[in-house]
Order: sequence, then structure tokens, then C-alpha cells
Amino acid sequence: MTTAFDPMDLAGIRLAHRIVMAPMTRNRATAEGVPTPSMVRYYTQRASAGLIITEAAHTDPIGRGYPLTPGLHTPAQIAGWREVTDSVHAAGGKIFAQLWHGGRIGHPVLLADGLLPVAPSAVAAAGQVFTHEGLKDCVTPRALTGEEIAETIAGFADAARNALEAGFDGVEIHGANGYLIHQFLAPGSNLRTDEWGGSDEARARFAVEVVKAVAAAVGAHRTGLRLSPGNPFNDIDEPAPEATYTTLVDAVAPLGLAYLHTCDVRDTELLSRLRQRFGGTFLLNPATDGRPTGPEELSLVERGEADLLAYGELFLANPDLPRRLARGGPFNTPDRESFYGGDDSGYLDYPALDA
Repeated sequence: MTTAFDPMDLAGIRLAHRIVMAPMTRNRATAEGVPTPSMVRYYTQRASAGLIITEAAHTDPIGRGYPLTPGLHTPAQIAGWREVTDSVHAAGGKIFAQLWHGGRIGHPVLLADGLLPVAPSAVAAAGQVFTHEGLKDCVTPRALTGEEIAETIAGFADAARNALEAGFDGVEIHGANGYLIHQFLAPGSNLRTDEWGGSDEARARFAVEVVKAVAAAVGAHRTGLRLSPGNPFNDIDEPAPEATYTTLVDAVAPLGLAYLHTCDVRDTELLSRLRQRFGGTFLLNPATDGRPTGPEELSLVERGEADLLAYGELFLANPDLPRRLARGGPFNTPDRESFYGGDDSGYLDYPALDA
């Protein structure tokens, strides 16, 4: 029987075990999107993960959805991430960069003067977005032109190349949680009737083209994809997601990606069908209904429902989480007040067992 503590080969990368640090936005980069020394320490503290997936890094200046988030599109950002990857590798860890474009989830105060967030269609998300000036109502985004869509796809590929230049072992494309790729997939946010919308195949096309471009840039074996079909986060409306996601998975499965990562999906039967169609390594960040993923979920690997298991909040609060899971605890309690932004309190000061 395979357990979460058994090693595995991830497309040629040897993982010590199957417990993954999930991507988590922490808002500790500089205003220019450059990783800081505190970020170096934060990721190094958690290098005992089988694999670290970083917080989302924007692929383009207009894709910045929140303040103090890192990017992967300037030389300074690449150099800052190099400090992170060198330190994680020195500690024996493996690390992928998550590539992200916020799309309509953003605000003009986060962007250069005169710019609006962009999206598949000019449809505002309900609710508010966090900015350095506090919470602000989401604005109506500007619909991308066909030429801009091509440029955005190329931006993902460029960011992937930058990630490998920065020393990452691979990249994960963020196609979940209501950001740009998810906005193209969902009929509530994609009202286009051209080749990028209007049918399941057309809505899936942007995601497929991003995956193909990134895989061509850095190798499919260094490319993961994160999806959350049916997840309503960030005002996503997907009443019947299966056809669109089946089209997407069928299109990317032959590429031989490093893994498919799903998060916060409650339709386990749909997940099972998509996993079967994908046919490769399956990374699961399970829906746990109001509590962090915990030791109870380790059995998902034993039962063969996942090849890798992603932990978010519990990894945030327990830098030595794999060791604690192996021992059955104890576990530090996450401090939600310090999740997004602030100083090193609630960021670097969670004690390890040895402390």
C-alpha cells in the first residue's frame, strides 16, 4: 500500500514524500513584486515538503490582483526568486512557481495610471477586492482583444522561462479560484462569441493554449495545471462545468504534464472522471468544509484517490508539517489575522517541533 510518506518520481524529480505545500498568497513581496529576504526564510523553513508550490506570481504587470504580490516578469523579480530557490535547494527541497494572472480580480489602484483590469468580457465580479488602500468594489474590466489574448498567452510562457532562469524545478499554471484562466472557462464571466467563447471548446481554448505555450517553453514534464471546476470563489458561475473541463483535460492530457492539481472541488465524482481522463499524476487539495486539510486526509493517498496531497493553512502554521503528520501532531494553530500582509509575525515565527 502506498502512503503519503512514500517517495515518488515526479517526471524525473525525486520527491522525498507526497506531502505538498499548497500555493498561498501571503502579500510579503515589495511594491515592485520582488521577493524579500523574509520570503527566502519562509520557504526555506518549509523545505521539508515533498514539493513546495509558491504563492501566485503574476505573469504581467496588468495581471497583478493584490498588493505586495510577487511577479516573474522583471530582472529584479527573477533575481529575488533566485535567492528563494537557492536557499530551498540548499535545504534539500523542491519548488515550483505558480504562474498567475488576476484578470478582473484586481483594481486600478494596483496598476499603472490609466490601466483597468482585463478579462474575457466586460463583466465585473460581485464583491470587493483587497488593495493597499483597503477593500474596494470590483470594477468592470476591459475585454481583451484577440491580439491581447495572444500577448497574454505569450506572457505565461515568458514567465515560465523566467521561473526556470530563477532556479525553479518547474511551474504550475493557476487555472483556478476565479482568476483569468478560470474566467475564460466560466460562462458567467466569458460572454464572448468568437473563438474564445460561446461553446465549451471555445471557453476551454484559452486554458489549453496557455498550457501548450508553457509546455513548449519549459517542457511539459516541468508544467503542472491547477483547476477548480465548479468553485464559485471570486464570483465564478459554472452551473454545469463537466463538458468544458472534459474538453480541457482531453486537450492537455496527451502533452504529458507533470501533474493535474485540483482544489476546493466538492464534486468528487467529477474529479474522479477528470483524473481518469488525465491519466497522469494527480495532486489533490481536498475540500474540507471550513477546516484546514489535516491528518484525516492522509488516507486519500492510501486509498488511491490522489498521488500527491496539498496542505495549505496547516503548512502555513507548521513549517515542519511532514514530520508532525508522521507523528500525529501536535499542530500549531494558524493565525488568520496575519495571513495577508504585515511583518514577520505570523509569517516566520511559527515554531518547529525542535523549538
